[in-house]
This record gives sequence, C-alpha cells and structure tokens, in this order.
Amino acid sequence: MSTKLINGRTAFLKLLEDEGVTHIFGNPGTTELALMEAMPDAPSIEYVLGLQESVVVSMADGFARASGKLTACNLHCTPGLGHAMGALYNARFSGSPIIVTAGQYELGYGLLEPMLYEPLVPIAQPLVKWAYEIQRVEDLPRVVRRAAKVALTPPFGPVFLSLSGSVLDEERDLDLGHSTRVRAHGTPADHDLDDVVRSIVQSRSPVIIAGRELAEQDAFEEAQAFAEMLGAPVYHEPIPYNTRYPVRHRAFMGDLTRNQKKVREILGQHDVLIALGCDLLRMSAYSETDPMPEHLRVVHISEREWELGKNYSTEFAIRGGVKAVLNAILPRVDAGLTIEQRADAQQRLELMSKRNWSARKAQALSSSSLSTNVPIAPSFLAQAIAESVPKHAIVVEEAPTLAPLLSSVLEVNEPRSFFGLASGGLGFGMGGAVGVALARPGSPIVAVIGDGSAMYAIQALWTAAHLDLPITYVIANNRSYRIIKERLVAMRGTDRFLGMDFTKPPLDFVSMANGMGVTARKVDDPSILFEALKQAIASGRPCLLDVVIDSGVQKA
Repeated sequence: MSTKLINGRTAFLKLLEDEGVTHIFGNPGTTELALMEAMPDAPSIEYVLGLQESVVVSMADGFARASGKLTACNLHCTPGLGHAMGALYNARFSGSPIIVTAGQYELGYGLLEPMLYEPLVPIAQPLVKWAYEIQRVEDLPRVVRRAAKVALTPPFGPVFLSLSGSVLDEERDLDLGHSTRVRAHGTPADHDLDDVVRSIVQSRSPVIIAGRELAEQDAFEEAQAFAEMLGAPVYHEPIPYNTRYPVRHRAFMGDLTRNQKKVREILGQHDVLIALGCDLLRMSAYSETDPMPEHLRVVHISEREWELGKNYSTEFAIRGGVKAVLNAILPRVDAGLTIEQRADAQQRLELMSKRNWSARKAQALSSSSLSTNVPIAPSFLAQAIAESVPKHAIVVEEAPTLAPLLSSVLEVNEPRSFFGLASGGLGFGMGGAVGVALARPGSPIVAVIGDGSAMYAIQALWTAAHLDLPITYVIANNRSYRIIKERLVAMRGTDRFLGMDFTKPPLDFVSMANGMGVTARKVDDPSILFEALKQAIASGRPCLLDVVIDSGVQKA
C-alpha cells in the first residue's frame, strides 16, 4: 500500500484523472469552491462551463454517448440538481456513464437548514445506478473507484456523488488505489445457443428489430450478416437513441413507429421476432391496440436484463453482449440452414430491395415537388439536411415533428454518427451537440432542433461559441408545439389550441444566437436553403439557421 498526504479536492480530481475522465462539465456555486480551487492544478481535465445545470448534464450526456467513455459533471447543490433532473432522466435512458456530482455543505451544517440545503442522495437516487454522500475523506478513493466501476459496468449509466465541502478540504494520508472494470460481455452455454438456433432456423418469416446496443458494441457487420443469412427484414427500434443499423443495407426497412396499430400490422406478417440489443416495443402514448401480435415468438438478446421478458413473453431471453452472442450464433445458423431455406432467404431479400428504405427514399425524392413552398415544407427541410450533411458529420436530432421525415431520407450508416432523444423529455439536443463536438473533434456536428425544444436549453449556444465548436444548429421553426397540436386533433378530436403557439411575440432565434456569440441567419426562402446549410456546415464554426417551416396544423 502506497499512501500520500493529500487533501480531498486534489484526491478527487486525481481519481477522476486515473479513471480516464478528460472533461468535467459544470456550473459552479459556493458549495463547489473547493473543487474550483483545485481545477487549475489538474490540467489534463478540461472544465467546460454551462450556463444552466440541465445544459451541463446534457453536454456530459452527449460526450458520453459520442465517446463511449466515462465523463463527469458538477452541479450546484439542491437547486442545481433540481434543474438537472430532466437531463439526468435522459442520460439514464441513453445509458451514459457519467459521474454526476453536486456540492454539499460541510457535514453537520445541514442540521441548521441553511439556504440551498436538502439531502441530495434521495433526490438523485431514482435516476441513477448508484448514489452516495461521501462522509469521510478516507472513503474518497473507494467511493470514486466504485462509482466509475458501476457507471461502466453494462448496462452503462449515470451515478451520483454528494461532495461535502469538509470532505474536500480535509487532508489525510490516502492510498488512491486502482480502477476496476467488469468484463460482462459473455455468451450463453452451448446447449442454450443450440436451442435458440433451432428456433430461429425453423422460422419461415423472421423479422429483426435493431437496437442501440448494435451501435454501442460496433456490431453492425454481424447484424447485417445475420439479416442476410435469414433473409429477415430489419427495423430500427422506435426510440431514436442512435444509428442502430445502417440504413443503406438492403434488408433495412425503416424505423418502427410508436403507433401501436401500425407496429402490430408490420409484426403480424412474421412468425418470429429477433430483438437485437433493443427495448422490446417501448411506446409513448397509450393505445388500446397492443403492438405485439399474440402468435409471434420472441428471441431477445440484450445486456440489459431488466428489458428481457419485461412486458412480453419471450421464448428465449439472452442476457449478453449482442456482438458476442451474434458471433456465437452465426456459424450455428449457417450450419443449420438447408439449401431450400437459403434460397427462400435470398428470394425474400430480393423482394425487400423493391420496398426497402433506399427504394422508398428514391421514390420520395423523385416525386418531390415542394421546393417552392413558402413557408418551407418540413419534408423539403428534411431533404435539404439529408443532402447537405457531409459523410463524416454527426447529426444530433431533437425535432419531434420533423424526426419521422428526417429518418426517411437521412443516411446514417456508421455507429455513433447519429444521436436522438432517448427519454422523450425535451432539452437534450442543444447541450448534447456541445458534448458530441468535444468527444469527436474534427467532425462537423449538425444539430436539428425544434423551436420548442431549443428553448429548453438555449444557453448551450454560449458554450458552443465560447469553445468555437463546429456545430450548425438548424432550428425547425414552426412557431408552435406542433406535435401537441397534432396529438390534440388525433387523440382528442379538437383543434382548440391553447398554450401551443409562439407568435405573440415570435421567438427571435437570430437575436438570441447573436447575443451569445453565434453567427445566425433566418431562412424563409426555400431557394437559399441548400446554400445556407452548406455554407454554415463548411464554416467549421458555431452557426445557427432559423428555418421558418409550415406550421402544418391549422384550425378548422
């Protein structure tokens, strides 16, 4: 054991450094002063300032998702943690390995109930894998090592530590220890795999749902080989966590929607569903129609055991890394298929090529006649973005009504080249784009954000400007919460829109962006849209385009 006299704040930063943390995203207050005092002495960790705590967590979330690495953020006591809860909710669903910390008063001082004080652990606990308040400086190495281990043990996720000022200021002889990583991506026993393969090979009409774990584990090659071998159509899971599956592959049919009736119609044509690293039909609004047909046999492979058999009976629920399991299954499936089954698979693939994602995209573009519409048609904006984004760019999307249009034309074929909203709660995209840009230097970032979504975290523009990041924010400005209007009409049968418009006064995104140091322009003419997009992306600097699009839903 090697010990060294060291104070808590310095030890904390050295521990983060040793665990591989390169950035701390933060918004400091008085309870964070001890940490801020020590930050200049930790040059290998960059402190990234966000102007509101929800933005801070969103930036950390974006960084973790784009890098796949551990990161950290620091919030300001109870109000700061409260501000961040919506973003922490999103990080929980995106499975981001973040050590979330918040400053706390000196141990014992909370008894006097000073301003800003509440116990922090019970607030954070529902949304993290583990939460703890450090009581003694001697425990600091054990706690931080455990926090990093828990955050990075599959399934990944955020953890929370309450940092008392007295613990950070204490000085002790400490052994900082070493990091621990749990190797969790094993495969089932041979006899279990043989049972799974027999069930799959017997299928006459298999279907695959591709989930986020394929991208996270770099398993696209294995998933494509599996789909080709079976002649199985592939759909993205309904939640746009990330790329999930290459859209250009001939078996790819598009995204499953969160419309339960439509999903049931699609799945009802098949006899076995193979869920690869995904949630099994996570929906949003309630429907009397269940998306899962009763006759459908289910094989589900995921590292997230909670998802296995959670809502639907599952014939084979396999906990493991989807890449490792596919590598174990592929040779067995290959050996088990007959000549006739291989011919049937090829025939299914040939039929798919006439109606797959690529075919439907080509048909949509050939029949498009929307280029002169004013206000700009949302579908034309989606096409313009898809054609303007360079191949090496990364897209961050948080535009609820534009998202289905964009996913039908935007080519995303590489893992970690696209990130969407994981939880359904708005506010990720503006700050998330900053984190993605920091995680992937050299890649242009195109953040497609709804006007309503942008206002949840508009302060992120300042950080983008402060760090001079290559982010093009494309604001899909329909001057309303259009998705709520659409649902009010569809689900409640009324068009009496109350509290859903931003017209009196209108939001001036150009002025807001300019006020925070970001170059911005308003685009309301479809003839200049392509030029504006390409110019902004090519600039390599933070830019914002306020694109005025058709509001779509009108009162009768």
